[in-house]
Amino acid sequence: MSQQSSSQSGEQRISMLKVLNPFHIWALGVGIVLVGEFMGWNFSVAKGGAYGALIACWVIGLLYSCVAMIDSEVTSTVAAAGGQYTQAKHIIGPLMAFNVGLYLVMAYTMLEAADALIVGDLMAAVASATGFHDLSPQPFVVLTISFLAWLNYRGVFMTLTVNFVITLFAFLAILALFIGADPLNPGHILKHSDLLTELPYGWIGVVAALQFGMWYYLGIEGTCQAAEEVRSAGRAIPLGTIGGILTLLVAATLTWYISTGLMPWQYLGQATTPLYDAASIIGNPVLQVVLFIGTMFAAIASANGCINDAARAWFSMGRDRYMPTWFGAIHPRYRTPFRSIIFLIPIAVSFAFTGLLDQVITFSILSGLLGYTFMSINMVKFRKMWPLDVIKRGYIHPFHPIPAYTLLGLCSLVYFATFLGYGASLLSIMAFYIVASVWFVKRRYQFVKRGDQFTMPWPRPKGY
Repeated sequence: MSQQSSSQSGEQRISMLKVLNPFHIWALGVGIVLVGEFMGWNFSVAKGGAYGALIACWVIGLLYSCVAMIDSEVTSTVAAAGGQYTQAKHIIGPLMAFNVGLYLVMAYTMLEAADALIVGDLMAAVASATGFHDLSPQPFVVLTISFLAWLNYRGVFMTLTVNFVITLFAFLAILALFIGADPLNPGHILKHSDLLTELPYGWIGVVAALQFGMWYYLGIEGTCQAAEEVRSAGRAIPLGTIGGILTLLVAATLTWYISTGLMPWQYLGQATTPLYDAASIIGNPVLQVVLFIGTMFAAIASANGCINDAARAWFSMGRDRYMPTWFGAIHPRYRTPFRSIIFLIPIAVSFAFTGLLDQVITFSILSGLLGYTFMSINMVKFRKMWPLDVIKRGYIHPFHPIPAYTLLGLCSLVYFATFLGYGASLLSIMAFYIVASVWFVKRRYQFVKRGDQFTMPWPRPKGY
């Protein structure tokens, strides 16, 4: 790729480098999510019991399979930084694009804060175990976010190569735990026949478990943020995204199987680090070390990917004047959205310092859920405006419009599940986005140049 690209006015502007391949996309998507296999998913057990958590795992897995298919088609066609935000401005309009961009930034920044808080708590626990009692996790939070922001500042290729290595280790740690649990000899280590019970709270508990079932897969849609930096969007985005969701489906099922065979649901539903606890129960010291490192790597990989994605969404909004254009700058040497990366650091640290892990996670989940709701509408509109024979697509997902309508229905169900447990949070978050929309219409829309937004060489939409 040339190091500079021409703008419509004839000026030269710096562009991001096209250096990523499908493995980097896989590392970005799976890296953000895999921490959910190490912790967080198990709160669905507290809501619906062991079987309820398995149902939530597969139902939400269907939701994210629809997300992966839709993202693969639209992003391989609209191959630009900003992902779903860029899709919204081309297909629906400015107000939707602003909201989707904000959903992305808030979802990833909140998830980054939660990941850093997890790293800080784990490091503080290790320090306590080695004699350094009452050590605050906050310095580790700042150190984690600062180091990963520096890594992102220096270049996307190095950032996602590191993510690939540590994400692969974390995934292999789950496989090692599965092998260590001796699954071929039921009853030897795994005690499913003794531990599995009926649904403790009935089907309403299963519905409530859907909210935390999101934790198995939350963030896989982040693969879209790298669309402007891949060598071939039509190849890398579908392979990386669909390969990522298949990886997560396997990891989620193995995680449930191992954990529910070793711990009663009453304990599992409130455990902080269920996979590490599982390794401790097996009693293999090597497995314990591997799972501790895997837990740390999963949290670091997630935070690393979140910084990458949040910065690119914020950068894209600045480039299009939805936010001050100061944020739309690319570093002349490293070709990264360096101002957006730096700007979001104190926001993530501030939310991590609250220590309110469940509230931060809920904000991230609901912001992501609002984005998924948009995707279903966006996909139907995209196919109507530009049918298959009108523009070239890098990938065409099958069974349209079934995935879009399935996604919309499952999102509605998860909204209800979230309302059951966090109704006040749901209403306050919705109020926040409504106020932000009013601010955009009243204060920021006047700076948006709509004609500059339509960068794809597409014919006039059908019906327009």
